[in-house]
Amino acid sequence: MERILVIGANGQIGCELVEALAEKHGAENVIAADIGARSSAGASCYETLDVLDSKRLMQVIEEYGISQVYQLAALLSVTGEQAPLRAWTLNMNGLLNILEIARERTAAGKPLRVFWPSSIAAFGPNTPAVDTPQLAVMDPTTIYGISKQAGERLCEYYFSKYGVDVRSIRYPGIISYKSPPGGGTTDYAIAIFYAACRGEHYPCYLGPETTLPMIYMPDAIRATIELMEAPSEQVCIRSSYNVAGMSFNPSQLAGMIRARQPDFRIDYRPDHRQLIADSWPQSLDDSHARDDWGWKPVIGLENLVDDMLLHIAIASRKQVHAA
Repeated sequence: MERILVIGANGQIGCELVEALAEKHGAENVIAADIGARSSAGASCYETLDVLDSKRLMQVIEEYGISQVYQLAALLSVTGEQAPLRAWTLNMNGLLNILEIARERTAAGKPLRVFWPSSIAAFGPNTPAVDTPQLAVMDPTTIYGISKQAGERLCEYYFSKYGVDVRSIRYPGIISYKSPPGGGTTDYAIAIFYAACRGEHYPCYLGPETTLPMIYMPDAIRATIELMEAPSEQVCIRSSYNVAGMSFNPSQLAGMIRARQPDFRIDYRPDHRQLIADSWPQSLDDSHARDDWGWKPVIGLENLVDDMLLHIAIASRKQVHAA
């Protein structure tokens, strides 16, 4: 029986990952943890936990008999640029604390399987932008991306040096209706739907032709769980796997929304986030993930747009009625 700890459970990925894991393994076997008060559902147990507190982290892992840890706590690209030292400390030391505990447990015959998310932010302006390969130049331009590149090297090191079973995905932009934008460069692709459902004009902070790789949350959650469940011998990359869903730009997304809501209006006001987006890939080659553990996206852009508009409209009506 797996006992699973999700750190960063209140975040965009964490809240939906907790629900999916609880459905699969039973709520009693999933422990949600975050630095603040509980906001995630699904798990029957919640711990207030700072991933930088290694002693408390070890106590929680030992108390619940944890066999898998998902370490999701991080500052993202835009928020990280506002507090680079804090971002480096959280993103790097949080990962190191988990890897060190996993190293000790592996040596003691009590292995701990670890998931840690990387990002397309680990790439940079000299990375091939189209069909970015698994192995490529990585010259990130943000503290978030730098921490992800360094984290990938740490994951690979702890696997090759100490046998730690650590697994990772380089997430593209993740789109979800269940949580608001959280400080990422790709978050326009969430905010645009909220504006459309409120009947508001949307001022986009990226240019109309800024193509970026994206993935819908259900596919992202499924990829994460599938990687963690794959037999160890099939996980051939211990830095981080490219995983792709779809690629599009703001103009294409706005056109698809307008086809469903003709009154929707958008204009383009590129700001400092444009420079970040311009340094990232436009599309990803995820053939290694497909070949190694059978990854395949199932949700396309048409279905994503329909689903986002539907669920955000439902949530907006509920808020109006509640008020």
